[in-house]
Parts: sequence; structure tokens; C-alpha cells
Amino acid sequence: MIDVPVYNMNGEQTGSMQIDEEILGGQVRISLLKQAVVAWRANQRQGSARTKSRGMVEGSTRKLYRQKGTGNARAGNVRTCIRRGGGVAFAKHERSYRLDLPKKMRRLARNSALLAKLQSQDVAIIDDLGFETPKTKPFFSMLKALGAAQGCVLAIHQPDQVVFKSGRNIPKTEVRQVHELSAYEILRRRKLLFTRPAFERVLADPQKYQATEAQRA
Repeated sequence: MIDVPVYNMNGEQTGSMQIDEEILGGQVRISLLKQAVVAWRANQRQGSARTKSRGMVEGSTRKLYRQKGTGNARAGNVRTCIRRGGGVAFAKHERSYRLDLPKKMRRLARNSALLAKLQSQDVAIIDDLGFETPKTKPFFSMLKALGAAQGCVLAIHQPDQVVFKSGRNIPKTEVRQVHELSAYEILRRRKLLFTRPAFERVLADPQKYQATEAQRA
């Protein structure tokens, strides 16, 4: 069992919660983490770069002058890539960089990333987020008290515009719903913060991080 400290917004520890390593896969799978990160980054690429080849630009296809006897270098038509206005050699075309990763592998990679953070003691739980209006300054003060001002991901259990707006302008800080977390998002920031209800969802459903029927009621 791993003890995860619980803090209030002032950075004072008020307790702890426990999580079993086995529900997160029991071990950190490094190769799977790399595969998940590579797939996530590849899927963010647009693949929209494109240039025109010599067959796509406008211009005559007539040979400029005869092959021999002029004293000039051999030349074809005006569309060649060595002439101004001609096409591009090895022109780029739209392509997809997408890499598919099965759902079970994605979930196991996410759990491995969470387990790695837990083992390095970079996970903390916030007992209660008491933001009534969007305010960046108290949000940053909370992160500073928790040692997460250098970068963190805050996982919340349900959409909260007040929390989102409070943290959206802070560099290297993301606010995510807990079921939206991926292995890459967990690993890319130094600290991982959970609200208590969000961490309870991880304990209740370590596969989907979704609310159970009892939590919805």
C-alpha cells in the first residue's frame, strides 16, 4: 500500500489516503509508457504540410529549347524544380501520423504513469477546493504551498469553470477531469494533484476513473 498525503489549500497536511499498487498494475511498465507517449505525441500532429510538385504547378510542358547545339545546359520545361516558379522536388503531401493504441494498453499505461508518480512521491490530494469566484492569485498561492508551482496537473472529479479559470493562466499548469487523464499528461508535469473526490474515483474504478453508481447518487 502507498500512502498519499492529503493537504488543505494552505499546504497543511490533514491526513492521508492509501492506494494498493496492484490495482494500478503492480509495476511501472517503462516500454509501455514510451509507446503511449510516442502515440500521444504522434496523434497531435496535423500532417497538413503540402507543397506542389512539378506536375501540379501551372506552366507549359514544352521543352524550352532543343537538346543539343545551343551551347546551353540541357533543359526541360519551365515546371522543373530548378527554375523559379517551378515545382518542388520530393513535394510534401498530406498524411496521417496517427498511431493506434488499444484501449487496454492506454489504460495500463496511464496507471503505470500514476504508479510512477506515486512511487516518486509526486502525488498529493487536496481536501477541498474552496474557490467561489475565479481568482488566479489564491490558486497560485495554493500551488506554491503544495510545492507544485513549477508545474502540475490538477485532476478534478467534475467540470468546474471556477477552478479552470483560476488556473488557466498559470504556466505549466493544467486542470483536467480525472477520467480525461492520459499517461503523457501525467508524466509531462512534475506534480500530480487530485481533489479528494477525484482520487476516490481512481480507487473505486481504476480502469475508467469514472463515477460509480453510489457516487452519482
